[in-house]
Amino acid sequence: MQNKPVTCLVIATLLEAKPFLKGLSLKRISSKPFPVYSGGNITAVISGIGKANAAMATAYACLELGPLLLVNLGAAGATDASLPVGANLHVYHALEYDRPGLRFKMPHEHTPDILKGFSLAAIATQDRPALECGERRALAERARLVDMESASFIQACRKFGKKCYVFKFVTDTPIHTHGDDIVSNIEKYRDGFFEFFRQSVLPRL
Repeated sequence: MQNKPVTCLVIATLLEAKPFLKGLSLKRISSKPFPVYSGGNITAVISGIGKANAAMATAYACLELGPLLLVNLGAAGATDASLPVGANLHVYHALEYDRPGLRFKMPHEHTPDILKGFSLAAIATQDRPALECGERRALAERARLVDMESASFIQACRKFGKKCYVFKFVTDTPIHTHGDDIVSNIEKYRDGFFEFFRQSVLPRL
């Protein structure tokens, strides 16, 4: 691994990142403008929540860390009841529902790179958490997942000509309407998500 080019992980919060930092033996090397952890050929950047943070952290990583490719990892909500909490999914398409086009009012769309052999899902990215059942139903017409970072991460990677992948684990469904539910499920399922990444994704990057 030491001779491979750098792989950069972009994760919104330390809550989601903890198993990755421990399991990959990543040590903190800087704190501003974003916390950066490194070990071997892997770096991890803690972006913060939301589209602006994801875009800025990804641009920073592309300019300063020299990655060959980047991976966005973290929590996502399910837009309907077909996905169980804890499910691990590979995002193949991202839509920004809160950034419709001026003329045709359709959401901006972004396409990451894809690895074969994983369960795929489209994701809706927006700056406001989608906690209400009605809002999730509307998003479910085109996306099985919803988050606050994926689309901006992909857009920033494309601006810099970088390969990029997105993997998410389900932390909430339409029956989970409180932030405490999401935090509890992140803590419950994050270790399993890391093992999925370590065993199934990382060897293929």
